[in-house]
Amino acid sequence: MKKRVTCFLILAFGLLFADLLLANNLLGLPDLIIPKDNLQTPEKIKLGERLFNDKRLSADGSISCASCHHADKAFTDGLKTAKGIKGLTGTRNAPTVMNAAFYTSFFVDGRAKTLEEQALGPLTNPIEHGLKDSKAIINIVKADVNYRRDFKAVFNVNEISTLHIGKAIASFERTLIGGNSNFDQYYFGRDKTKLSKSAARGLRIFRRKGNCANCHEISWNNARFTDNRFYNIGIGSKHLKPFFSFMKQGQLPQSLGFSTTQKSELGRYQVTKIISDIGKFKTPTLRNIALTAPYMHDGSMKTLMEVIDYYDKGGNKNPFLDSAIFPLNFTTQEKQDLENFLQSLTSSIEVKVTK
Repeated sequence: MKKRVTCFLILAFGLLFADLLLANNLLGLPDLIIPKDNLQTPEKIKLGERLFNDKRLSADGSISCASCHHADKAFTDGLKTAKGIKGLTGTRNAPTVMNAAFYTSFFVDGRAKTLEEQALGPLTNPIEHGLKDSKAIINIVKADVNYRRDFKAVFNVNEISTLHIGKAIASFERTLIGGNSNFDQYYFGRDKTKLSKSAARGLRIFRRKGNCANCHEISWNNARFTDNRFYNIGIGSKHLKPFFSFMKQGQLPQSLGFSTTQKSELGRYQVTKIISDIGKFKTPTLRNIALTAPYMHDGSMKTLMEVIDYYDKGGNKNPFLDSAIFPLNFTTQEKQDLENFLQSLTSSIEVKVTK
């Protein structure tokens, strides 16, 4: 009897806790860890939001962080590849910033270790914001009397550095959090009315036959829908085909020269210089996936069904294709069920920012 009462109390507490998370749009998300050297304050977050939306932080005054990360698109831009100053385009799709607070590395190749480091990266990228160096960033900020006042108030410094700028932007980005989707209310909130029969079947396919949860993780008390790891799933591998014979021998013929696209498709290798990391890219979160088309690191797929079809056929074969990528033999109904499940991952509460 005592054991039954204890179990009942645990269940009741769990349901109460779920209700609290539901009310705060946190249902389904893990605990948020804030760096001890960059604790959140309302003033710092507000400062970071201003920097995030400031087009002056670009070489021609046309690009802000918000230019590639729109609130109505779950903080992506809807373009195949990101567009920067002078209409220049890169080789990679702009990833969502929502829930980036839960990542363990940043950019699709993981070249930044912290959100603070990531926040500064695009500012000096010649195709994105196009600023010459860190001094150029600081000069723009220092030229604004309001920025000087606010940095003094937030960081208690007389000299503004890029470290402070990165911390402020990262603090704002850590507020861009969205859980409480229909999936979360169904799975963690125990409300079985929140998924259609098709979407519920899709969840089972996602976790079993589709093997999707192997990388897009769902745990017992939260779901980040990413394992923060890197995989070669075959996207873009055709660009590296001329070099495969060298790569299989453990050689990378830099002397032959790579095009900009080929360098981009080296993926994680560009960071680690480990041959087996060629073509690997970070597992993206699937939260709000219905809002973040086009898909894949190169923006090469327009719809969720196109992505499902790609995985169903087993990806594009190449010497470094991950062993978890293989033909799945979905039926037409299973594909539709899986798409309906993915549609259920959209957060129900809109994130609003000041433009």
